[in-house]
Amino acid sequence: MSSQTAPARVVLLTGPSGSGKSSLAARSGLPVLRLDDFYKEAGDPTLPLVPGSRDVDWDSPLSWDADGAVAAIAELCATGRTSVPVYDIATSSRVDREVLDIERTPLFVAEGIFAADIVDRCQHLGVLADALCLRGRPSTTFRRRLLRDLREGRKSVPVLLRRGWRLMRAERAIVTRQTALGAHPCDKAEALGRLAAAAAGRRRTPATAVPAPADRAPEPA
Repeated sequence: MSSQTAPARVVLLTGPSGSGKSSLAARSGLPVLRLDDFYKEAGDPTLPLVPGSRDVDWDSPLSWDADGAVAAIAELCATGRTSVPVYDIATSSRVDREVLDIERTPLFVAEGIFAADIVDRCQHLGVLADALCLRGRPSTTFRRRLLRDLREGRKSVPVLLRRGWRLMRAERAIVTRQTALGAHPCDKAEALGRLAAAAAGRRRTPATAVPAPADRAPEPA
């Protein structure tokens, strides 16, 4: 009988910016891969712009290195460790690299606003345990996001206000898109329950998701 441990699996955790992904991932007690550290750097010619503006559209998947994120997830699942960038949002730059070591943990969380964009790729690799999309009231998410971004000095106040207003109006569409990509929409309580089930080995690999009806109001976060 082989003594080799089984490969780790990943729970992808997504949701609109400010929905509480980072705090929920921390509450899970599982190792966490921060997918936002795979943003492209300022000056990258492939960065998209907000239509009709000179602002970089940091909420577009085109502002993010999906290939790098998937490679890191695959290496973590196979070996238990990988080298990841350390990204400074205020300067839009990668300021360092660090080693993430999950040791023999059979499950970890990869969280970020673009996590749903790699559901299909992780499922194809056979490493996906679950995919979750946190949803709540757009007004609550707006306040939480703005307070966080101001506290951390992520961008200038005008940029944060423009982005916040744009995201609040688009929040239901964002959740619908992430659900269509395979992430299960849920509040924090259900997300924690599904994380606990995945950690206990009750495998629930997401199938192709069916978006919730457009007239259904999101549950409070």
